[in-house]
Amino acid sequence: MSILILAVLVFAAIPAVLFLVNLTVYRPLPDVPQPAERVAGASGPAVSVLIPARNEEGVIEEAIRSVLDQDGVELELIVLDDQSTDRTAGIVAEWQRIDPRLQLRSAPVLPAGWCGKQHACHTLAGIARHPVWVFMDADVRLQPGALRRMHRFMADREVALASGVPRQITGTFLERLLLPLIHFVLLGYLPMPFMRLLKSPAFAAGCGQLFVAKAEAYRLCGGHAGIRQSLHDGLTLPRHFRAAGFRTDLFDATDTATCRMYRSGGEVWRGLGKNAIEGLAHPARIVPMTVLLFGGQVMPFVLLAAWGVLSINDRLMLAGALSCAWLPRALAAARFRQPWLSAVLSPLGVSVLLVIQWLALVRSWSGRPAHWKGRSYAPSGAPAAESPPKQP
Repeated sequence: MSILILAVLVFAAIPAVLFLVNLTVYRPLPDVPQPAERVAGASGPAVSVLIPARNEEGVIEEAIRSVLDQDGVELELIVLDDQSTDRTAGIVAEWQRIDPRLQLRSAPVLPAGWCGKQHACHTLAGIARHPVWVFMDADVRLQPGALRRMHRFMADREVALASGVPRQITGTFLERLLLPLIHFVLLGYLPMPFMRLLKSPAFAAGCGQLFVAKAEAYRLCGGHAGIRQSLHDGLTLPRHFRAAGFRTDLFDATDTATCRMYRSGGEVWRGLGKNAIEGLAHPARIVPMTVLLFGGQVMPFVLLAAWGVLSINDRLMLAGALSCAWLPRALAAARFRQPWLSAVLSPLGVSVLLVIQWLALVRSWSGRPAHWKGRSYAPSGAPAAESPPKQP
């Protein structure tokens, strides 16, 4: 029993220590003074904001408003309607008539061998004019001054690609339980000091909701064309940049942007499972990550049942493991404004996350496609079929 508890303590301590170290590196964007006058189209750093949109009628208007309200930059906003079957294009067209900084474009038919989002972003990149590009999902909302701060970060850090995790807005139980794990897995298992020192693709990480790229580097490495089949651009895009010899970085976007990624428990389950095979559920990663996550985040609480028969030394080690397991979750809840429910129910959340990963691996092995945004994708990432439009 002592050996088991010692192993559990080690598995819990590794992400706890790494989380504390990473908090000194993963910082909010630098403050940039607000212009004395807020003038639409005022001169400043030139930024293109690029939004791929497929059936986003419920969220696209707020995204547009949050971008057009930015000041202190020379702004170009391009929304690409990706074969939507709802009112997305009509809503964007109404805003285009109001503000000339906004362009509505239509995506061509999705070619074979492409993921829909990667093709949409690739198309947007072919239209953008400015030297710095911000790729953001339609459910992201930028806070005032976000573009000024992102542009300054890119200049100060001298990186080709950067990404931030927005504050995650959650509603349903599964959202509150699982989405805060994004920060825990990122900060608990990625050595960020090495990420900044080295260009190795092994240290690639990002959040697909919000990317900032330098246009020149994007074009040189091929951008989204290099990950055309990927369903997990948060991981594969920075990996692609690093493989081409470019530096990538991360920033804390908690006070820069918000995102309501999913709207139901079913969307959470499908969304986290659709690209899992490229992340934690990859055959080369799923076993060691299961051992680390289950051993360090779940087993300390399971072993509490044996507390009465443990020796004093074993109790001390188990108490240390429990503290290490809960500390990063509590710090994340406070620092990133996460629901405390996720921290309290951390063992349950980690267990459910692991179930999703293993089911995704089984789905991949069985050859069944993942479904998202009305499209289905074969395990390779290539579209298997496109669902017919919904009937009114």
